[in-house]
Amino acid sequence: MRLESYVQGRWIAPGGDWTGIRSAVTGAVVAEVAGGGLAMGEVLDHARRVGGPALHRLTFHQRAEMLKRLAAYLNERRDGLYALSHQTGATRTDNLIDIDGGIGTLFVYASKGRRELPNETFLIDGAVEPLSRGGSFVGRHVMTPRHGCAVHINAFNFPCWGLLEKLAPAILAGMPVVTKPATITAYVAHALVRLIAESGILPAGALQCVVGPTGDLLDHLTGQDVVSFTGSAETAQRLQRHPVIAREAVHFVAERDSLNAAILAPDAGPGSPEFDLYIKEVAKEMTVKAGQKCTAIRRALAPREHVPAVIEALSRRLAGVKIGDPAREDVRMGPVVGLAQRRDVLARVEALRAEAELVFGDPARLAVEGADAEAGAFLPPLLLHCADPLRARQVHSLEAFGPVCTVMGYDGLDEAATLANRGEGSLVASLYTHDPAAAADLVFGIGAYHGRLVVLDRDCAREQTGHGSPMPHMTHGGPGRAGGGEELGGVRALHHYLQRTALQGSPAMLSRITGSWIKGAPEDIRPEHPFRCHFEDLEIGRSFHSAERVITLEDIEHFAEFTGDTFYAHMSEEATKGHPFFPGRVAHGYLLLSFAAGLFVDPDPGPVLANYGLDSLRFLKPLQPGEAIRVRLTAKEKSPRNPQYGEVRWDVEIRTAAGETAATYELLTMNAMRGS
Repeated sequence: MRLESYVQGRWIAPGGDWTGIRSAVTGAVVAEVAGGGLAMGEVLDHARRVGGPALHRLTFHQRAEMLKRLAAYLNERRDGLYALSHQTGATRTDNLIDIDGGIGTLFVYASKGRRELPNETFLIDGAVEPLSRGGSFVGRHVMTPRHGCAVHINAFNFPCWGLLEKLAPAILAGMPVVTKPATITAYVAHALVRLIAESGILPAGALQCVVGPTGDLLDHLTGQDVVSFTGSAETAQRLQRHPVIAREAVHFVAERDSLNAAILAPDAGPGSPEFDLYIKEVAKEMTVKAGQKCTAIRRALAPREHVPAVIEALSRRLAGVKIGDPAREDVRMGPVVGLAQRRDVLARVEALRAEAELVFGDPARLAVEGADAEAGAFLPPLLLHCADPLRARQVHSLEAFGPVCTVMGYDGLDEAATLANRGEGSLVASLYTHDPAAAADLVFGIGAYHGRLVVLDRDCAREQTGHGSPMPHMTHGGPGRAGGGEELGGVRALHHYLQRTALQGSPAMLSRITGSWIKGAPEDIRPEHPFRCHFEDLEIGRSFHSAERVITLEDIEHFAEFTGDTFYAHMSEEATKGHPFFPGRVAHGYLLLSFAAGLFVDPDPGPVLANYGLDSLRFLKPLQPGEAIRVRLTAKEKSPRNPQYGEVRWDVEIRTAAGETAATYELLTMNAMRGS
């Protein structure tokens, strides 16, 4: 298989000598990559000139629909990716993480794009900020897609997930992508990109793939571009020091080395469910993907008195792991990605042995099922024990990127936190405890040094997703050594690809620009009730002002009796004497909402299909018997959901007869389209 690059809408072999990529399992050549270069300036120009405008014309909902279609397309064709991925050393379980996990991330972003983002080409960020005493000058932040290209440089360990977890938020944000897979597993990423290209789902220029050398790619970057990198700290530092990245202030996201920790708390001794969870997770993180995960557990911390039991339990569990050809159903751990990686892991283990003793695993005595232990890049799980972790340095700074973990004891939670933080910034740590006080001490003791913390106990054991699995809903990244970057995290991930801009102007102008009505902007009041408007006909700013209704003591007492809400402030004048908020007996807040609905609702069947929620409810002024209220209802925002109906967000204000605001909230309705 000769791997071409997919650029400018076609597959191109860049020329130069072809170099073989060898199977991690057999050592045989499975693909070839050319050493020549591409015209990288033209590649980036194609992304900016063709891909960017095509994506910018689409709304978040339209981009989300593309991602959903793409995920479904790939899901139906993933078996071919499994077959290729075995050559990288991946077992069936490993493929579930890489291939199925990547496709699942597309599905998650497709769903979040439809449910959490507007059907617009930009985002409104935060609330309106008043900037003047009279209200005629206000501010608001908006986020728009950058007019550049997202350059994604991926690691070798997850050729599918790594590509797709970066691609999904970039495409959803409206930014074209140039992806650069790691060469040693590029044949899997190449097959994935070929499927994406053949689908025809993404617009032209939205995705390009560079296989092999990147040449002068970085020389052509601008301040509108984004670089997202996953790999070693050494490579990340070299890229970040590139003069163009520095001069143009190119947004750079890095996910690098990480000495992740698992911490067994003092309450979780042998025989407890938490101890068993700890052993299971440490062993799993050593063997899944042969330990080649940026989130793998490298340091297993335990109370000093439990260290012998931890080593014994881990050794027993690791001894049952069958190593060999990852295509076999009975094999639980395949090889590392290649012979060079095996040599690197062994060299780093030798360096760690200056501070730690090897207590399980012998690379010289390795039983391999269905494969040649020397031709393939096989290693056993290697467990070390560091007896003096406070004085040690290498165990906290040197990562052996393979099936390697070091057990270390601690005395007290403060020392455990100190040891965990010696990693100088990690992607994740997991805590094993059923003691909330111990969990809190550790969370707040190590949180500043970690991007993610997983607290595992018997209550979540059956459904927890594991120490090493970044979920697309939660942020993935970490401070310091881990790179200081952040990926995933739901719609937060889009912010890397969007520019936040502060808008200032009049409420009327900002309402028209953003399509979101702001108090103080003109209202459109007509004889016809706005609830009589179909979704397409309803204009932002369309308003209804109700008649007044007086709240009586009888109303309050009837509401209390009918609902059972007999809170003292509604029932007793005497009980409210000297109260800091209530001047006397007051109406129920929910009575105000009920009366407000009665004042603004148009009762006859029509385009309003349902009221499905309230947001941002605030009660601002208590009302006493005898006071009157009236309601303003204004169409604030609209978002189509499907051909039958769309969502309308209404700004509702309950005011007193004197014009004071008693309550505010946002009402959500589903309004029918014409002809539906």
